[in-house]
Amino acid sequence: MSGRRPGEEPAPGSAERESAEREIRPRYRRAFGCVTWVNMAVLVFLAAAFLLPLPFRYVGSGDVFSEVQLRLALLGLVLIVPGMALGAFLGARTYRVPRPLGARAGTAVGAAAGLVSYLLFFALFEDLYLLLVALVPAAALLLYALFATGQGLPRRLRMVLISVALAVLSGAVALVVNFDLLGLLGALFCAAAAAIGGCVGGIGYARAGGDEMIPPGSTIRQKEPRREPRGRADGGG
Repeated sequence: MSGRRPGEEPAPGSAERESAEREIRPRYRRAFGCVTWVNMAVLVFLAAAFLLPLPFRYVGSGDVFSEVQLRLALLGLVLIVPGMALGAFLGARTYRVPRPLGARAGTAVGAAAGLVSYLLFFALFEDLYLLLVALVPAAALLLYALFATGQGLPRRLRMVLISVALAVLSGAVALVVNFDLLGLLGALFCAAAAAIGGCVGGIGYARAGGDEMIPPGSTIRQKEPRREPRGRADGGG
């Protein structure tokens, strides 16, 4: 046990002072945890992007499966690095939330992000630049809803819904201008796979950071300390 009085700072050069300096701050630990869960969410997205269109490989034309799966895999690989950066930034400036809320929010934001990002890439690759008029504000509103932590949940939810409405509108315009079955299926499968991955990321967002990142007055239960084995607690006797 330490002989230091409560509230007294560790002496310079002491083992306690060095240990405290080496310890990662809770918000940085939460940021690192969010990055880890972003990676897990992308892996789940890629797995769902493979499994959801898999029936098309055995029913109908196999081109539907190969084309859709290739598009979603490319999208997931392109977005993983920006997603890690956004996850770290968001985790460093937020506290933990209850797990059900995190899962629901992650599912909603994931579905919206999947739809918006797929349509953005579709518009760029197909030279449909007119769609960017709606898709760029949709992406901006989605980022605002994600990072406007000072706003209430109802307002942030409205931003997500407006973002989805703009994305759906742009997708409808693309179908009217040039109907593309693969593009339509890709958008639907991307939104579904991103919703599944977002749910995993939302659960991680609710867990990352440990007990130090539980906000004051929260109903989140802290982890109970592990009980040592009886023989070890009694000194091995």
